[in-house]
Amino acid sequence: MKRLLFLLLLPCVVQTAELRSPDGSVAVSVALSPLVDEVSYGVECDGQPLLVDCGLSLTLSGGERLGKYPVLGFRQSSADGTLSPVGTLKFSRVRNRYNALTVDFRKGYSVEFRAYDDGVAYRFVTRLNGPVEVADERFALGFPDDYLLHLQQCDGFKTACEEPYSHVAASRWEGLATLPALIDTRRGFKLLVSEADLADYPCMFLRGGGEGGGVSGTFPRLPVRFGEDGDRSLSILEEAPCIARTAGSRAFPWRFVHISRNDGQIVENVMTCRLAPRCAIADPSWIRPGQASWEWWNGATPYGPDVDFVAGCNTATYRYFIDFASRYGVPYIVMDEGWAASTRDPFTPNPDVDVHELVRYGRGKNVGVFLWLTWLAVENNFGTIFKTLSDWGVSGVKVDFMDRSDQWMVDYYERVAAEAARHKLLVDFHGAFKPAGLEYKYPNVLSYEGVRGMEQMGQCRPENSLWLPFMRNAVGAMDYTPGAMLSMQPESYRSERPNSASIGTRAYQMALFVIFESGIQMLADNPTLYMRNNDCTRFITSVPVTWDETRALKAEAGEYLVVAKRKGAAWYLGAITNNAARELEIDLAPLLGEGDRLMTSFEDGPNAARQAMDYRMRTVSAGRDSRITVRMARNGGWAARIDPPGQAK
Repeated sequence: MKRLLFLLLLPCVVQTAELRSPDGSVAVSVALSPLVDEVSYGVECDGQPLLVDCGLSLTLSGGERLGKYPVLGFRQSSADGTLSPVGTLKFSRVRNRYNALTVDFRKGYSVEFRAYDDGVAYRFVTRLNGPVEVADERFALGFPDDYLLHLQQCDGFKTACEEPYSHVAASRWEGLATLPALIDTRRGFKLLVSEADLADYPCMFLRGGGEGGGVSGTFPRLPVRFGEDGDRSLSILEEAPCIARTAGSRAFPWRFVHISRNDGQIVENVMTCRLAPRCAIADPSWIRPGQASWEWWNGATPYGPDVDFVAGCNTATYRYFIDFASRYGVPYIVMDEGWAASTRDPFTPNPDVDVHELVRYGRGKNVGVFLWLTWLAVENNFGTIFKTLSDWGVSGVKVDFMDRSDQWMVDYYERVAAEAARHKLLVDFHGAFKPAGLEYKYPNVLSYEGVRGMEQMGQCRPENSLWLPFMRNAVGAMDYTPGAMLSMQPESYRSERPNSASIGTRAYQMALFVIFESGIQMLADNPTLYMRNNDCTRFITSVPVTWDETRALKAEAGEYLVVAKRKGAAWYLGAITNNAARELEIDLAPLLGEGDRLMTSFEDGPNAARQAMDYRMRTVSAGRDSRITVRMARNGGWAARIDPPGQAK
């Protein structure tokens, strides 16, 4: 009888393994059971269970499910290296230290887990013959308690990713959301969820209504037939019964969870960089990130005694923008919609805009030109458009209105990045999904929109923007388009072009240039206003767009943030707050070496709570024992630069 019982139980043996991070604080427990058709796992940090009853699998067309019991074996490995990415948004050198557990299955595939001291990640690696169809992917996170979700919810898979953030208990959420998502465990940890090394595969979305209040992944189907839908997009007429058709031998995207013990660690996290593919451009030395003067937000309407022409979308106005950019050392201007005769024809300029003359004029003043294009115009002319623009001498392209993230569109992003790189063109994606690693493989991709930024005018408020460094900008470059010189508090906000304004104080706008990360950081406002506010503009245009080091000094997601960033020996600091006024004490000693330095700061004035234009500029000596109090009005900010000794600007 005892032997029979043993034989009955033998097929139910659960195969388990544990993976710990290098410092031992993060643990991943992996289990495979014949009773469950997927890999099950849980995650602990500092001995606390953060994720429980999580599941993962891939289902191929025909019903075969990858991730089923039994396994061939478990392999453990480790790595400790340093990455030096071309696009250094946070750090010029990134430590990549982790322990790995690879689960090998009998039918030619594996699941690789990695445990970092601040997060976990996994991916499928397949070695299957020929192409495969992926019918679906299972991504499920289980929560031991009713966690609080911070999400960008959307109505469907077609989205420009510009919705405001919402905040809802996991047990009550049944919607659809884009990545990244921020999950508050309500017991000292926050979890940032996203993906990396996304290629030849659709973006993952999250949906609610999971068992026990968890969340699960969902994916757009692969479109196979399109119809005309205007000059900016195509309608999807037919979808395949799968989410991807791809090579059978490949690595699939990483799914990662960054674990933070304090909110500043979210801002400093480098998970996307660690998991991204390496640079595919043999010599990327021609890639030059930088700021850009942009005409769309301000209506292309400079004015004043030095403007002796009718402003608008014409050659004289763009020359004026180039002159402004050259005066302040801004390396680019962006010529948005209107430079071409039509959005369908990217080869015929508007007769009022001499693109060739403007490129020549800009080159003489060390100012490059970006041209705006719809994604459909690029696609319809893919074989010739980038060579033509390169021959014209254009520096880069702003590609807009993709608004999709299915496999076809993800492939489109990579085709654009690769072809643009072949012709030494920079790329700024608008109407885009979040960064997921392509910008490291092709660092000519400087930024992505996909954010509720200043283009949304009165719908762009600090109470929402305070979440961006902890969510959207936490996974990669973000084209928010800051730089408003007309500032208002929300109850008095009135704005429409040509006198566009922003909600938040002047000091808040200036701080955004330090806090927000983008390889092409826009100066969204009118050159006339920038030149009338020379002290602010001199500071803004001194702020780098790439950094050697990033430190979050004080942080509470959605409430306030103080960040210090280093470029060479100079430090820049930025602080922002939501609708609550704040006083925060900052210790500068960790940032300063021997000797006194000059610190130039911009702070909210005493009347900024009502008159948001009110600010004060101060220059003081900062020594190693300096402790300062940062005072911010509601929707306010503070910005500063600490110059190296003898190098005050």
